[in-house]
Amino acid sequence: MRIDKFLWSIRFYKTRSVSADEIKKNRVSIGASVVKSSKEVKEGDVIKIRKNQIEYKIKVIQIPKSRIGAKLVSLHIKDVTDKDQYEQLMMRKMSQEYYRNRGEGRPTKKDRRDMDDYVENDVTADFTDWDDFFGEDGSDSEKED
Repeated sequence: MRIDKFLWSIRFYKTRSVSADEIKKNRVSIGASVVKSSKEVKEGDVIKIRKNQIEYKIKVIQIPKSRIGAKLVSLHIKDVTDKDQYEQLMMRKMSQEYYRNRGEGRPTKKDRRDMDDYVENDVTADFTDWDDFFGEDGSDSEKED
């Protein structure tokens, strides 16, 4: 099976074209050599993939016939990525949360629409005639003259 199709079928990349693009950018290698999309994958190959600023290593156990479900991925590959790579990923995630907590900062488009709906409903529901509110019928202004 071609390596771009293999990486798509084991759900490492969302689409086959994304998989092919990553291979063209020299982010995928088998052993020590960078590969092309047409490279055939064999059982026992160790594939190195650079994604999210860490280097994943997966060992091919079995070649799937087509795209497989997420629960079946472990039957076809074995993750042999170094533990320190995952630690680096966790450190990056934690450092990003330091700058801005989730839900803080600029509102999303959905948040803005919710706020607009709230304000719009609030204004229309509470709109009253100010003269009626203060009990004025307009005759008070004539008395002042």
